[in-house]
Amino acid sequence: MERKEGGEKDMMAAKKRNRARPWAGYGTERAKSLLLGRRAGDGLLVQTAVFILLLSIAVMYLSPLFYMLSTSLKDVGQLLDPTIRWFPRTFVTDNYGSAIAGLKYGKAVLHTGLTAGIAASLQVVSCALAGYAFARLAVPFKRVLFAVVLLTFLVPVQTLAIPLFVLYSKLGWLNTPLPFLVPAVFAQGIKGALFIVIFRQFFATLPKEMEESAKLDGAGALRTYARIMLPLAKPAMLVVFLFSFVWHWNAYFEPALFLKNQDFLALATQLGRMQSNLNELAGTPAGLATGTFDLNEPIKMAGAVLVVLPPLLLYMLAQKHFVQGIERTGLVE
Repeated sequence: MERKEGGEKDMMAAKKRNRARPWAGYGTERAKSLLLGRRAGDGLLVQTAVFILLLSIAVMYLSPLFYMLSTSLKDVGQLLDPTIRWFPRTFVTDNYGSAIAGLKYGKAVLHTGLTAGIAASLQVVSCALAGYAFARLAVPFKRVLFAVVLLTFLVPVQTLAIPLFVLYSKLGWLNTPLPFLVPAVFAQGIKGALFIVIFRQFFATLPKEMEESAKLDGAGALRTYARIMLPLAKPAMLVVFLFSFVWHWNAYFEPALFLKNQDFLALATQLGRMQSNLNELAGTPAGLATGTFDLNEPIKMAGAVLVVLPPLLLYMLAQKHFVQGIERTGLVE
C-alpha cells in the first residue's frame, strides 16, 4: 500500500510539473523536426549538406570557365600582376578581335555548325530506328548484333585511325564533311553506339499495348514506329541531338585527321592554327622567330571562350527540355 501511495504521489507531482511548464517538451520536438525533418531530406542538416555539396560541384565546374573569361579580358601586364586575380582593372576587349581573326571565326563557325547540326540530325533518325529494332522487333541474332554495337562503342577511335584514313583517302572524302555525315546515316559516327543504347532504353520502357492496338488496326511495324512510337520519343531525340551536336562541335581528333587544309574548317582545330593565321594576316611569313604576331595567353583564352560559347547558348535555351529528356530516357540509371 505504501508503494502504491508513493507511486501515485510521483504521478501527481509529474502532472503538476507538466502543468507548470506546458511547453517543456515542445521545444525539443520542434528543434528535432527542424534539424532532422519529418521525412528524409526535409531536415535543415540534410538540406545544408546537399547545398554545400552542390555549391562545391558548381565551383569546381565553373572555375575554369571563370578563369577563361577573366583572363580573356586582361592584357599581359595584368596577367603577370600578382595582385590581380579574377577581376581586371581594365577590360581589354581587343583580345576577342584578335581571336576572331585568328580562328577565322565566321567561316569556322559556319562549317562546324552545319556539320554538327546535319550529323546530329542524321544520327537522331538512324539511331532511333536502330534502337527501336533492338528494343521491339524480333530480329535474328539480335543479342549478338547488340553486343557488336556495344563493342564498337568500347573500341577507341585512335585504334581505327589508320584504316579510316586510308579508306576515306581512297574514297576522296578527305577535307570534306563526308567522314562525319556518311557514318551518321548508318547509325555510326561519333558516339553512335551510345545513341542506339539511349533509344533502345527509351523504347523498351513504352507499353506494348500500343503496338498491339496498332496491329489490330492493320498497321505494320514501320507504320507503328513512324506514327506512334517515334512521336513519343521526342525527349530521347532531343537528348541525342544535343549530345551529338556538342560532341561533333568539340571533336578534335577526327577533324585534325581528316581535314588537313583550309578549305573546310573545324573550330576545335583552329585553336592550334591561330598563330599561323594571325601571322598571315600580319603580313609576315609564318614560323619566323621575329616579326610574328604576339599570340599571348589572353588571346588564347578569348579564343577558347569563343569556341565554347555556342554550345553553352544552345544548352541554356534547351536546358528545361534537356533535363526532362534525361529523366525520361532513363540515362541516369
